[in-house]
Amino acid sequence: MPTAFRRSRRTDAPPPRTGGSEIAILRGFLDYLRTSIAVKVDGAPEPQVRTAGVPSGTNLLGLLNHLTFVEQATFLGAKVTNWQATFQAAPEDSVADVVARYRNTVERANKLLDGCTDLGTPIPRPRPGHPAPSVRWALVHMIEETGRHAGHADILRELIDGATGR
Repeated sequence: MPTAFRRSRRTDAPPPRTGGSEIAILRGFLDYLRTSIAVKVDGAPEPQVRTAGVPSGTNLLGLLNHLTFVEQATFLGAKVTNWQATFQAAPEDSVADVVARYRNTVERANKLLDGCTDLGTPIPRPRPGHPAPSVRWALVHMIEETGRHAGHADILRELIDGATGR
C-alpha cells in the first residue's frame, strides 16, 4: 500500500526547546510564533503584501500591523478604539516599517514580562481604572492570537510568492 506522506528533511524551524517552568514554556512558544510571523512578512513584495488574499480583505501586512496593536493593548496598556482598522497598515508604511514596529513592540513587551515571575499576578500595564489580566491569561491569549494569525500569514505568503516554512 503506498504511503500518502513522505518523510523529508525539515526545512523550517522546529518548536522551541524551553525550560521546564510554565512561564519559560509559555514565553518560549510565544516568542517562537512572534519570530515566525515576522519572518513570514519580512521581505514580502509590494503591492501583494497589502493586497487582500481572501474575500474578507485580510492581507499579510495588515496581519502584522494588527498583532502590533494586540501586543500593545495586552502587555503595554494601549487603548484601541477601532480593532478593524488595525488590519490595514498605513499607505506610507513600508514592509520594513511595519516589521520594525512589531519587533520593537515585542521587545518592549518582553522587557515588561522579564519582571513578571508569578503568572497569577496582573500584567503591570499603565492603564489606570482598567483591570489588567493575569500574566498567564495575557501570555495564553497572545499565543492563541499570534498562532492563529501566523497560520493565516503562512497561507497568504504562499499565495503571494510560493514561500513556505517558518
